[in-house]
Amino acid sequence: MTNPTATTNPSTAVVPTNGRLSTEQGSTTIADTVVQKIAGLAAREISGVHALGTGTSRAFGAIRERIPGASASAGQGVSVEVGEKQAAVDLQLLVEYGVPIADLARSVRRNVITSIERMTGLEVVEVNITVTDVHIPGDDDTATSEPTPTRVQ
Repeated sequence: MTNPTATTNPSTAVVPTNGRLSTEQGSTTIADTVVQKIAGLAAREISGVHALGTGTSRAFGAIRERIPGASASAGQGVSVEVGEKQAAVDLQLLVEYGVPIADLARSVRRNVITSIERMTGLEVVEVNITVTDVHIPGDDDTATSEPTPTRVQ
């Protein structure tokens, strides 16, 4: 049986550093926006999270999506502080109606911590979650449907 790592090119293989960002060969700096995007994507992976951000930021995101060539920000509703070895995350969530919020927050927190620590090697010291609203199915339909006629003309 062959060893799959024996066929990889040593110059392109990922060398494990045990999560250390500084070694004898140099240091790696992780930008705040990288951690912000990882946290936003990790939070959105959890079932029950409808969106991230406050109503205002979601409205700007909706406008941004309509501009050709632009896209919604993966870091919307996420703020981070990144140090040399640690990171702290604040999330603003819009949750689906009927989802147990405490369980959802626990799952989001676990996924965000795991994703950031696995991808960056930074220790996540805290993930603060603020639930800004509850999404009720059908709310979005009223905003895009025909306006209701007024009683007076």
